[in-house]
Amino acid sequence: MPKLNVLIAGSTGYIGVQLIKLLVKHKHVKIKYLCGNNSIGKKISNYDRSISLKKLPKIVKFNKKYLKEVDVIFTALPNGEAQIISKLLNNNNILIDLAADFRLQKSSDYFKWYKQKHKAVNNIKKSIYAIPEITGNKIKNYKIISCPGCYPTSILLPLIPLLKENLIKKDNIIIDSKSGYSGAGRTVHKKYKNKNLYESLSAYGVGFHRHNSEIEQMLKNFTKGNFSCYFTPHLTPMFRGILSTIYVDLTKKSSQLKIIRNLSKYYKKNNFIKILNKNKLISTNDVINTNNCYISVCKTKNKNKIIILSAIDNLIKGGAGQAVQNLNLMYNFPKKAGLQ
Repeated sequence: MPKLNVLIAGSTGYIGVQLIKLLVKHKHVKIKYLCGNNSIGKKISNYDRSISLKKLPKIVKFNKKYLKEVDVIFTALPNGEAQIISKLLNNNNILIDLAADFRLQKSSDYFKWYKQKHKAVNNIKKSIYAIPEITGNKIKNYKIISCPGCYPTSILLPLIPLLKENLIKKDNIIIDSKSGYSGAGRTVHKKYKNKNLYESLSAYGVGFHRHNSEIEQMLKNFTKGNFSCYFTPHLTPMFRGILSTIYVDLTKKSSQLKIIRNLSKYYKKNNFIKILNKNKLISTNDVINTNNCYISVCKTKNKNKIIILSAIDNLIKGGAGQAVQNLNLMYNFPKKAGLQ
């Protein structure tokens, strides 16, 4: 079987480099172009020495003529850039976007949360918000695959199955998430230069973080009537990883044991979702450098409430790994290709 030719735009960011590290292990993929703006002519090994022994192309400026030579375009670019590229695609191209350009189903919502007009409104209908374990083979009907944000990945994986089965109440869901600072990209030290990233914990985007939009959009697809959740993200003094702590109320027919059984059954055939024994304490260290999501369901002093812990590596399961999962689904590759 011939290899897929791949172009990666935004190859030098944290997510872009992580994606390269996964794809060089993927036996069905050939990285044909690495694109960047401020790194033209450089080797990608300048950004991560661990890939210095791999034979990879030097970084070039993106040119639409390259699209004729590739099958798949991965975009890990600032918001709005993938929208422009999406209008250049030919019939043989698949676009897998790791930014937010096609995460929202309405252009008005995109403007509300990202404060910029959508540059490819007609392509929104050609895109799908693709959590591999939830979306599955539906992505084969689309040319544009939108990968979820890192925080929403850790949050939606435990909540969607429970809302579908009406095992938790759909109001007053409280989500407290903590992430390594790599989630803010390579410019994190400029954005938060007064936060002392290496020694302090910082809340940010309180009440209005952009990921609220996709969390609410997706959860509303699986429940009826009024719905409310409250999400607060934090930056922690570690490089990578996310731990989300989710507080929910049980419905009358639910219990801690039923929650665990439901999640275990829902993800029984999935390689990367691990439902742990009840009350198991987890940490980001359990999932770092893997494409796994660990989920633990814990009791509280109130029998009508539970706490769900969800841990992922934001750069892999919350980013590059999820993109590779979607690639594998699209082309019927083995589920773990590039991810072992």
